[in-house]
Amino acid sequence: MPNDSYDDFLKHIARMVEDIVRNLPESEGTRFVGYTIITGNNGESPHVIHIGKNPCEEIEYEVVEDQDYLFITGSLPPSSQGAAYADIATDSVTIIVGEKRAPIPLDSKIDVVHSFYRIRHGIIDIVVKKKKPVQ
Repeated sequence: MPNDSYDDFLKHIARMVEDIVRNLPESEGTRFVGYTIITGNNGESPHVIHIGKNPCEEIEYEVVEDQDYLFITGSLPPSSQGAAYADIATDSVTIIVGEKRAPIPLDSKIDVVHSFYRIRHGIIDIVVKKKKPVQ
């Protein structure tokens, strides 16, 4: 429903949380570790999916999936020596920090061009667009 008040409510909360996080005083040791608010999609509730066991225990992550996207949020180890990044391929995502790798196998094919990641305050957020099946 385009005018669903519940979706509007969640969008307003998401904006409020963004404002709160943006205005946190970093000098006082305040930390806010990743969040994702996803509004409902076609009547389905958003849910967290844990795909297998993370073979690299030092890079923890979780995967949230909806009909069109996968949202991956990972906590980067504070003692890492190298720059962190996400290797987004057509069938998997790998979080790489120096020599450490956390492969994330996926059940869906990926639209790599429309997928992206960002890193902020030790958290990597990866947005992966699912490739639509050919009909």
